Amino acid sequence: MNVTEEIVRGLVRFLLYGVEYQTFCHCEQCEMNIIAEALNSLPPKYVASDAARQEAFKVLNTPQNIEAINKEIIHAIYKVGQGLGHGE
Repeated sequence: MNVTEEIVRGLVRFLLYGVEYQTFCHCEQCEMNIIAEALNSLPPKYVASDAARQEAFKVLNTPQNIEAINKEIIHAIYKVGQGLGHGE
């Protein structure tokens, strides 16, 4: 499993339903496009066990990493919102 993907999925859902992004499309396709766009800009962190997942999550879940991940997600939200959303 890709721990980066797990974190991105959670943060995308959190950000998309926040006050700042109410005007953006919240359909499943746009959400998946935002996740894919953000993940294409971030290094993956694959693990093969729950113990490794927990360790990777601890390493990735720092303020600096979350800020970098959020920055990529926000960029992806705007990119998808400008027309790369439905059907891509």
